[in-house]
Amino acid sequence: MNKIRVLAFVGPSGTGKSYRAQMVAGENNISYIIDDGLLVNGNEVVAGESAKKAPTKIETVKHAVFIDEKERKEMIKAIKKYKPESILILGTSDGMVEKIAENLELPKIQKTIYIEDVATETEMETARNIRQTQGKHVIPVPTFEIKKDFSGYILDPLQIFKSKGNGNQPYISEKSIIRPTFSYLGNFTISDTVFRQIVEYLAKKEEGIAKVIRTRIENYGEGPSIYMEISVVYGHNVIKELKEFKEKSIKEIEKLTTMKVQKITVIAKSISMPVFGDGGKKQVK
Repeated sequence: MNKIRVLAFVGPSGTGKSYRAQMVAGENNISYIIDDGLLVNGNEVVAGESAKKAPTKIETVKHAVFIDEKERKEMIKAIKKYKPESILILGTSDGMVEKIAENLELPKIQKTIYIEDVATETEMETARNIRQTQGKHVIPVPTFEIKKDFSGYILDPLQIFKSKGNGNQPYISEKSIIRPTFSYLGNFTISDTVFRQIVEYLAKKEEGIAKVIRTRIENYGEGPSIYMEISVVYGHNVIKELKEFKEKSIKEIEKLTTMKVQKITVIAKSISMPVFGDGGKKQVK
């Protein structure tokens, strides 16, 4: 941990830090970013839970600086697991990023980059207006990490094209816009269709699940409640299969959307018999 190079990216809330996080990281040869409770490696959230899901702004700050002992230990464990050479910490003040580094047992911050260094006053004012009037926030990960497998969209994607970065090569990055649960504009941030696509895609990959009979999604902003009826393949341990599928679904939804699954109910409504086609390949009827 004491060999990690730590930099910070500081700016007032709503001025566009997360929007520019990957650009700043790229310019400083950094792959890992800590932003609002998440540890991001390139285009993937590898640990943490988004502070933007917190019910109040106070809770958001607590999540972001890792006040909770369990969250703090989990993040430290993740950092030790991935062994990053360098990390960029995002925060609204020097004190905040220093507190994050201290709580996560990271070395002292070597360099601090301020939002004024990479954005004009006009750009920051535009970002503030979007935050205040639309309640939108940005997290530094793609809108959908496995979107090639789905036909829908999660949220409005933002694409940034910059002529900066390593070797001054053009830099393109896709971001995800989310609206926190405490937004006065409402709580719906992700289409119900997206959650349905995720769980049904995962179900198709499960050997013990023959088909999905019905899926119902209820989403009130804080996260989805999922109800599924499925047909299971004869010969599999139904209880074990359903338990593992539920755990996998929760993990993938929270990883891909940063929204917490409120409840997931999976019911085996029928049993399908396995049959073997040409070449001995197993099929299900």
